[in-house]
Amino acid sequence: MNPPLSDIRVVDISTVLAGPNCARYLADFGADVIKVERPDTGDSLRGMAWRDPRDGEGLWWKLVNRNKRNIALDLKAEDDRDIFLRLVDEAHVLVENFRPGTLERLNLSPDMLLERNPKLVIVRVSGFGQDGPYASRPGFASIAESMAGLAAVSGDPDGPPMLPAIALTDEATGITAAFATMVALHSGVGQVVDVNLLTTVFQLMGPVISLYKLSGELQPRLGSGLPYSVPRGVYECSDAKWVGVSASSDSVAARVMEVLGVGDDSRFSTFAGRMSNRELLEQLMIDWCAARTRDEVVATLAAAEAAVGPVFDMADIATDEHYAARQMIPIVGSTPMQGLIAALSKTPGVLGWEGRPLDADREEILKQGWKQ
Repeated sequence: MNPPLSDIRVVDISTVLAGPNCARYLADFGADVIKVERPDTGDSLRGMAWRDPRDGEGLWWKLVNRNKRNIALDLKAEDDRDIFLRLVDEAHVLVENFRPGTLERLNLSPDMLLERNPKLVIVRVSGFGQDGPYASRPGFASIAESMAGLAAVSGDPDGPPMLPAIALTDEATGITAAFATMVALHSGVGQVVDVNLLTTVFQLMGPVISLYKLSGELQPRLGSGLPYSVPRGVYECSDAKWVGVSASSDSVAARVMEVLGVGDDSRFSTFAGRMSNRELLEQLMIDWCAARTRDEVVATLAAAEAAVGPVFDMADIATDEHYAARQMIPIVGSTPMQGLIAALSKTPGVLGWEGRPLDADREEILKQGWKQ
């Protein structure tokens, strides 16, 4: 059976992470994605961060641009522009993440492209959206995380705001854009999809804006803690290993209290009581974990049906039995990487190849165009 998106044709002219991730998720489920890069420099993701020690290619590139065919085109050169337009004329989706207005300056405005291909879905990924006072600003995940409230609630109580240690917003925006693309395709109407980093991370913040608007209350920085869940965080065990624990619901919290030996203590029997005795309860959990190995902590809390898990690094994950059983780190091409984001029982995705060399598929694309 063909993958579920095998009848979808996508032109990806975006760079680095959020836009290319959108196209990657479509490609993972069978869409024919043609990645278009500048002939001179290519996508700067090729040279970003870690490189494969075997061939010197960027590991980000191999992951984010897997399952895509590749062609180098100069959109300002007439011949290359004609090739690009021919591809777009028969495409279902165009993904771009230029700064707002750039597509128009290239004389490739959405109005012009939709006139040529009325059913085209044009996915525009930016930092702040296609309009508004910040629209013209360059888009970076760290700026969106700062301006959407995430940094303000991250970090220790007496420390500075903190940014996440991964490309969280770029990754989340890629998923958001892929979802929005599928909604637009399902509509059957050619249109522009406006996805941006700021809106995506703001959506992840939950009801904290509602809280402030209605009560004036701000969520404080609590390290790994949450104002509505205690104990909740990471705790060091006697063998210097760490666990993550959460007791967000009353039923789970009651089981944790029993394990800690304070199940009959009325101070901890209600949500309000646990919140008002946060420091005492956190110290109880710290001391309890410190007296036991990680395996003992995990086994005891798991037996009590509490929410607990060991804190893994990549060395742990690489040898973990659950990751192996679910084939979460397949070899794509010749490179180990994350597998498909979701498992479909009847129409699964397919991992074919890692990110390709610059202009690797030019001859094939010029000869046959789309595969379908």
